[in-house]
Formats: sequence, C-alpha cells, structure tokens
Amino acid sequence: MDLSTILAHRLERQGLGRLIADEAEYQRLVHYLQPVAPVHFSRPGSPPRLVHRTCFDAGKLADRWRGCRALVKGRFWGGNIGYVLAEELALYGAAFRRPLPRLSPLHEKILQTLKYEGPLSPRQLGAESGMRHKELMPGLHRLQQAFLVYEDQEDDNWERPFCLFAAEWPGVDLGALKCEEAAAEVVKRLLHSQVFLTGAQVCDWSQWPAKKVGGLLQGLEAAGEAVRCTVKGLEEGWMMVQDQGLAPRQPGRGTFMLHKADPLVKSHQRQLKQQFADEVLQYLLIDGEFRGAVCGHWRIGPHDVEDIALQLPQREIKARREEVLAAVAAQYHPPHSQIRRYAGQAMPAPT
Repeated sequence: MDLSTILAHRLERQGLGRLIADEAEYQRLVHYLQPVAPVHFSRPGSPPRLVHRTCFDAGKLADRWRGCRALVKGRFWGGNIGYVLAEELALYGAAFRRPLPRLSPLHEKILQTLKYEGPLSPRQLGAESGMRHKELMPGLHRLQQAFLVYEDQEDDNWERPFCLFAAEWPGVDLGALKCEEAAAEVVKRLLHSQVFLTGAQVCDWSQWPAKKVGGLLQGLEAAGEAVRCTVKGLEEGWMMVQDQGLAPRQPGRGTFMLHKADPLVKSHQRQLKQQFADEVLQYLLIDGEFRGAVCGHWRIGPHDVEDIALQLPQREIKARREEVLAAVAAQYHPPHSQIRRYAGQAMPAPT
C-alpha cells in the first residue's frame, strides 16, 4: 500500500473528506475518534468539538448531548480532559483509568465530604472540607483519573458539581473489562480511524508508555487483528488486517487548520515538534499531510499570527497562498488578529 492511499482513507475516516450533515453519522464518527477533547486553548468548560467535520455547529450538539448525559466528561490520556459517549464510559474508563494503590488523607477527606455532602462544586467542597483550592484541585483531578470522582460538566458553567463516580454511574462496571482488553479495543479503533500508525504515534495519542503500547500491538498481531507493515516514505508501523486491501486512492487537495487537541495532531505530536520549532498555535494539514504551522504566542485576548510556516516546494508555497491564508484567516482575522508573515515574508499592512 502506498502513502497516498493511506492519506486518502485517513481523511475519509477522520471525517475530513466531506462535511457531515447528519447527527447519527456524526455520532458514528465520535464512536471511533473518542475521547474527543475541547478545542485547545478554549475556555474551561468548553464543549468538545471535531473541527471541520460538520456543516452544523458541533459544539452546540455536544452541549445538547452533555445536557442529557449522552456525552460524558472524564480524564483520559494521562489526565487530560476528554468526552466519551455514555454507553462507552466503561470501556474508556477501564482503558485509561489510573487506579490509586492507596488513598492519601487528602483523597480520603475529599471522598468522605462528597459522600455525605455532595454533589458539590469546588468552591462548595472547599468550604465544607476546609481545604484550600490549590491542594483541593490536584486531589480532585487525581481522583478523576482513578474514576472515583465524576465531574458533571453539563454546560460551560464553571460551578460544575463533583460527585462520587459509583453513585452517579451505578450501572457502569469499570471492572467488567481488564485494562489490557479495554486498551486493546481502543487501539483497534485508533488504527481503524487513522489507517496506519507507528508505535510511537500510538504512544503520542494515548500517553501510554512504549512498553505497554508494544505489548498491545503485539497482542493484536498474535490475534490476527493487526499487522506490522512498512510503507514507503513512512517508518515501520501498524494497521488493521482488513485494511491491507484498501483500494488505491489519491487524497483530495485541501488545507485544514487543526488545533493541538485534534485526534490527528495528538497522534503526531512528536513528529510535529521536530518539524516546527517555533511556538505553534495550530497546525496545517495540507493534502492529508502536516506541512505547515500557524506560529505565534497565545494569550488570553487578541493575539496575532507571527508567521505561517510551510514545508512545501517553493512553487506550491506561491500557488497555494490564497488557499492557505483563507484557512488561517477563518479564525485569525481583524480586528482581533493579524497575520504578520506568510512563509517568512511580511504581509502587507491591512487597509
């Protein structure tokens, strides 16, 4: 299989081949791409969104799903916030849970307070327990990672309640699946959604150690579900067995600006940090490959794009100038932002 075929099928499975108009189809996409994170650099409590995938506001749909608990907040990927479909909570909880070997006095105090007084917001929990915010929040976050505490984020309200996970989700048995079984299923979905990944890219996405990821991939290989393969232009990697016969296809031309918590960016973090040394706001996926970065210093409030860095032949940099600028200017535009340079060349001052 060649690189162009992988990129074409990856774009399709990531929902970037065409805009989704149907809610049920979007739910199927979330099924394979979950956990879904809020947009990187968005405000606390922002809904999760898969950008550039829908012709409707995915954030508003996520808010509706959060409101009826069809979409559930948790801490995955080594403690980062993500959302999964409620019916998948047991699977992803088992796969990403970080159990506590023993409870510290801080953890015991939090759990006891929530047991007898909860649900409580962080402010209420601090008042009831006498704990200071700076010690309370790390304790809450660690208990979330262990899936002992649940953060009920039904909207973007900062005063969201925390409660005991078992009390709020009595039907969710996190012990029904062994961690390795759940993690293997998650890796299968990841390989399906991205077609081909190296072991390092699976580590980047999952935040699991290389030894664990290597064992999972070898287990899938032994079960006849995944296969190790080499693709010209890429390192040795892995794909699902059924994907070996994918029809040859060329990826569509197009530029997508993807934030740092997008599923595709998460699986390519190491590569992207090597490709682009400057401070990066977002990345540019061009014809299915990461070939550009939107560089600048993020701050709360208006901030400019200092440069659009591109790794394209010079003729392509010139030919695709308007396309790339349009993709970036869709979010970074006057009066709040200004694009200062394109491929290192100063942009004309706005009139």
